[in-house]
Amino acid sequence: MNIPNRITISRIFLIPVFLIFMMVPFGWGDLHAGKTAIPVAHLVGALIFIFASTTDWVDGYYARKYNMVTNLGKFLDPLADKLLVSAALIVLVELQIGAGIGLASIIIISREFAITGLRLVLAGEGEVVAANMLGKIKTWTQIIAISALLLHNIPFSFIPFAFDDIALWVSVFFTVLSGWDYFAKNSKAFVNSK
Repeated sequence: MNIPNRITISRIFLIPVFLIFMMVPFGWGDLHAGKTAIPVAHLVGALIFIFASTTDWVDGYYARKYNMVTNLGKFLDPLADKLLVSAALIVLVELQIGAGIGLASIIIISREFAITGLRLVLAGEGEVVAANMLGKIKTWTQIIAISALLLHNIPFSFIPFAFDDIALWVSVFFTVLSGWDYFAKNSKAFVNSK
């Protein structure tokens, strides 16, 4: 297994660590920023999420630069992203952080399941489809939105400006758009696989 794939797998292994900090009531107190208070454990969890998210860029950059792109990596990388994003969205729903987080989470997770299903069908036909630019924009808008929500909208709480909620709905827009684009580009292969 090459280094980029190991980095991708490390992203998957960080998910339970992230969940522990977000869900276990450690009682470490709160940090106050502007009119916002964030539990210290949530701050640690948010930083773990942000770190895990940046490994997405690192493994991709490393794989392309050193010509280590593999079919396993093409499969694992988006899977790791989907697992990380889904876990974070479920945590946000549980903690009731974000305006409309429940609906946004349903849309985002449903799209991820649909695309994963299509990828599996195509993989069964011997086609491995790497993420395109629109899919990458979708992923990064989701990561930015989720990071802002996990950080309880710090530093925008000083203004006050609802950056986290706006970013969430921007990510929903790109989620739907990229899903539509993915199905449109791969629908012929999907129909021919039957």
